[in-house]
Amino acid sequence: MLEKQQFPRFSIGESLLAQSLALIEQAGLLEVVQAAGFQFKNGAAFAWQDRYAAYNFAQKSSPGPSYTFQVPRAEFDHLLIREAEKLGADVRFRCETLSVDFSDERPRVGWRDADGALHEHCPRFVLDASGFARTLPRLLGLESPSNQALRIALYTQIHDRIPAGAFDRQKILVNVHPEHRDVWYWLIPFSDGRCSIGVVGPAAFMDARSGSLDERLWALQREVPRLKQLLQHAEPVFAAGELRGYSANVSRMAGPGFALLGNAAEFLDPVFSSGVTIALKSAELVAPLVSRQLCGGTVDWQQEFEAPLRYGVETFRAFVDTWYDGRLQDIFFHEAKDTKISRMICSVLAGYAWDRDNPYTGPLALRRLDALARTIRRSIPSSTGG
Repeated sequence: MLEKQQFPRFSIGESLLAQSLALIEQAGLLEVVQAAGFQFKNGAAFAWQDRYAAYNFAQKSSPGPSYTFQVPRAEFDHLLIREAEKLGADVRFRCETLSVDFSDERPRVGWRDADGALHEHCPRFVLDASGFARTLPRLLGLESPSNQALRIALYTQIHDRIPAGAFDRQKILVNVHPEHRDVWYWLIPFSDGRCSIGVVGPAAFMDARSGSLDERLWALQREVPRLKQLLQHAEPVFAAGELRGYSANVSRMAGPGFALLGNAAEFLDPVFSSGVTIALKSAELVAPLVSRQLCGGTVDWQQEFEAPLRYGVETFRAFVDTWYDGRLQDIFFHEAKDTKISRMICSVLAGYAWDRDNPYTGPLALRRLDALARTIRRSIPSSTGG
């Protein structure tokens, strides 16, 4: 395993989904994650103006774990990679992949080690789990335009100093800007008194703000009364960071001798914390296929890997698209919720985007969310959904 950075290292994406625990258990890593003391998470809460909606994962319709954790990724990722080493992975830190060639019977990977020496390795198969670095898509020209609008995220971690009981620390809190419904904020509590905070909005909206990244981040936080109150005593742990135009897609997820995992293949948006779950699901799908191919069997990578993975990705895409245009927000904040439908939606929020028994998953999810939002909007003539 060639890793460009030295672990532990900072990463955003700290709020896990319940589905991820089932996948972590399959990898034999659940015990060590449970023992690490991460913040327990049982759901997600959404707030806009005076409206508030909470989803408890225990009320989902899909089978599987109903809880998860909120994790500083530096600690969580380091924990997983250490355990992978114990299970036999040969991990090389501070090693940069420079070139790949899949024209021969075995791939050729050119890389540079921590001392600057150049090497070439000829593995039997290459898995790209490089995240936003998107190594193989870059080197092989696989990048494809995303249908997501250009958005920017500003983020940091804080010593939150929020009084006990002021908000539910067992849930991620997603706040919507009082006036701009396509601008939202995350508040992710950790078990040590820190929180991850961030704001996401259209590039034009975010770039219109003046000042440093920190000044812009904190000015935007103060525009939400709930956050202004909660974070009045907060102090940043480090300077604010920025992630621009993060959405990504590829023309294909696998080819002769390689497959793309997680964000290296596709990243939609951070609003529903789907990144780690998609990464783990792609690993669950790919592992037996690689094993079969290396043992001489045949694999239909389109039908056995890409199509199943995209089923869940399309689920999250439907939720992301309807979130930003307000339809999903109308569903969340509607007071007279149908219990059965709420359980199905809760399942997706818990990460069970591949549950084919849930009508709000897969290619038809967008149509069904749209129909539900239309019904709700018709039932409330004064709805601000637009």
